[in-house]
Amino acid sequence: MPKAYVVAEIQVTNPTGYADYRALSTAAVAQYGGRFLVRGGQRDQREGEDDAHNSGWRTVIVEYESLQRAQAWYESVEYAKAKDVRLANSVGRLFIAEGAE
Repeated sequence: MPKAYVVAEIQVTNPTGYADYRALSTAAVAQYGGRFLVRGGQRDQREGEDDAHNSGWRTVIVEYESLQRAQAWYESVEYAKAKDVRLANSVGRLFIAEGAE
């Protein structure tokens, strides 16, 4: 069974309101067996336009043992509060991608 990856690109619009997200999301990720591979850090844009990322966007990639496990995390009660905080205090996109076998 291939692993799965949650990929998010987030721009925080309200740092004060967003402050609780890190702790809430970290706990939920751990509970569902996720492992952070990328959590912010520097970006080196090589192709395509990246104007948005020059103004405080963050990239996050979390690895899960399967697509089903990643989906369970996203739909979980444990992540729901974190997601509400993120959506209220940031803009961006998030998707789940199944890895190659």
